[in-house]
Amino acid sequence: MKHALQLVQLNIGDLQALLERAKAAPLSEEDYTTLKAVVETLEYLTQLLEDRQTTIQKLRQILFGASTEKTRKVLKTEGQNPGATTAEKGGEKNSTSAREKDSQEKAGSDEKRKGHGRNGAAAYSGATKITVDHESLKPGDSCPGCLKGKVYKSKTPGYLVRIVGQAPVAATIYELGKLRCNLCGEVFMARAPEGVGEKKFDETAGSMIAVLKYGSGFPFYRLERLQKDLKTPLPDATQWEIVEAVAGVIKPAFEELIRQAAQGEVLYNDDTGAKILELMRKKPRGDTVGEDSRECEEKEERTGVFTSGIVSTNNGRKIALFFTGNKHAGENLTEVLRRREAQLGPPIQMCDALSRNLAKELEVILANCLTHGRRKFVDVAPLFPEECRTVLETLREVYKNDAIAKEQAMSAEERLSFHQAHSGPLMEGLEKWLTEQFAEQRVEPNSGLGKAITYMKKHFKKMTLFLRVPGAPLDNNICERILKMAILHRKNAMFFKTTNGAYVSDLFMSLIHTCQLCNANPFDYLTELQKHSVELARSPQDWMPCNYRETLQRTV
Repeated sequence: MKHALQLVQLNIGDLQALLERAKAAPLSEEDYTTLKAVVETLEYLTQLLEDRQTTIQKLRQILFGASTEKTRKVLKTEGQNPGATTAEKGGEKNSTSAREKDSQEKAGSDEKRKGHGRNGAAAYSGATKITVDHESLKPGDSCPGCLKGKVYKSKTPGYLVRIVGQAPVAATIYELGKLRCNLCGEVFMARAPEGVGEKKFDETAGSMIAVLKYGSGFPFYRLERLQKDLKTPLPDATQWEIVEAVAGVIKPAFEELIRQAAQGEVLYNDDTGAKILELMRKKPRGDTVGEDSRECEEKEERTGVFTSGIVSTNNGRKIALFFTGNKHAGENLTEVLRRREAQLGPPIQMCDALSRNLAKELEVILANCLTHGRRKFVDVAPLFPEECRTVLETLREVYKNDAIAKEQAMSAEERLSFHQAHSGPLMEGLEKWLTEQFAEQRVEPNSGLGKAITYMKKHFKKMTLFLRVPGAPLDNNICERILKMAILHRKNAMFFKTTNGAYVSDLFMSLIHTCQLCNANPFDYLTELQKHSVELARSPQDWMPCNYRETLQRTV
């Protein structure tokens, strides 16, 4: 697990001076902070060095930030022709000349750079729109400028964007007037305005808390502090009660999401660590005389806790699922696939080569992640630059071909034919090269490069499934991206107290991230699910993130 270290500018002389000050007098607050950072760094480095899988390259990435794994950065080819090596080996030249590159740069110099931070009115699709007519003119009136023509309504209006700030969860107080009879004492109170409702927390409150907590990793205690500062108190215990109640209402949507995910064409899965205090048990110290069979069974219980991520794709639609508990990713995927309709054939499963990711007892077409195989060469590239260049540049061309297939919106069959024609020869050459390294004794099998080659050779057939099966992906990156949501939640909230809390988190993260994958508004979606809870329970298939808007239009 990565750890955020506090960087302190300190040399050996400064450290020795600090120790002398500590010997002479009590430490100041500044010296204490510095010494604490040094001790924490030493403790963390010790933990890393005790891990046999930590390489020098990984240690540098952890301490100084993970650098990009792009081929030009790994091989340090900035300013060079990235296709030179391939061309020298007889490969096809596809590089751009310097003159063409300069012309392209000049042509694009007037465009706004990426990440400029400015958004037009079209970017604010969730904003409230107010139409304002001209204060004095209407279509057909004479032009006040030239006094000859007539004005007409333009197809493109002018836009004025105004953004205001507000508390995440706002409150409105209605002061209802009271009148009391001076004789009988009966009290007469004013009625609440129409549409106010009887609930203290309406649907939007639960939706906002859930989106902040499970969509953005904003812990309950942090939101409590923010709301207190904004003079609208919202205790963390109250927040939990709200989201737990909402989860009970929208649970049919989560169950339907799982059912639909089971019907997918391709399913990606992976997992990451998690903590549930309710499941944490003390590890047994060892065999003791007279311990009963129940204690022996507890020894064999799995103590690890994981958050599994599953992404299902079907006809362009994507569904994200999260499951937190003692089960591995493969076991959770098996439970999902048990809901698959019998008449459907086996789906494609994409994962890395860990055995715990496999869906057991059910038939799947297994594909392994090409990026995982590539990353092992990235790790040893500083030590074996020329050997790794062959692998990295070959895979770069394969990914370029896949990008072309996506840009041209090829069908699964067209993409397969395209890869077979363009990527097939590249992968055949790579497989031959991998075999030659050991056959001709060019590489020591126990070296870092040898282990990388062994891994890719062992799983090469599953890594190249995209050359044989229509629709097979190249890597598991989409699943690793959704797991970042679980990692963000773990980083901010640290742990779950109970399995019920973990289930509520899985429910909301699944619905929220599925909304993000299909470009739906998660806040609006969760709100509408609560408002139409009766219809949701009756026909949950009509209230998925991809089609709930069409359902709302039909019900209006």
